[in-house]
Amino acid sequence: MPTYIALLNWTDQGIRGYKETAKRAEAFAAATQALGANLLNIYWTVGPYDLVAVLDAPDDETATAALLHLGAAGNVRTTTLRAFGRDEMDGIIAKAAG
Repeated sequence: MPTYIALLNWTDQGIRGYKETAKRAEAFAAATQALGANLLNIYWTVGPYDLVAVLDAPDDETATAALLHLGAAGNVRTTTLRAFGRDEMDGIIAKAAG
């Protein structure tokens, strides 16, 4: 299943409600699962991003739906990356090498 890394920044609304961030993460995990994806982990970070979420989804559409659901709550903005594991990268290299 493809892996996605979402880099998140709090909005003004999100930072005002920082005390609820753990509960919001639980709600995101449940919503993600209901869509057929899986929140593998979420990290609260220091630096240019406030949080980092790692999720698996069967396809780009499902991952996008999960992140749209998250963003619609108004607490975060996301930048999403498609991540490739070692086995996937080996396959990509083999394909590129012809």
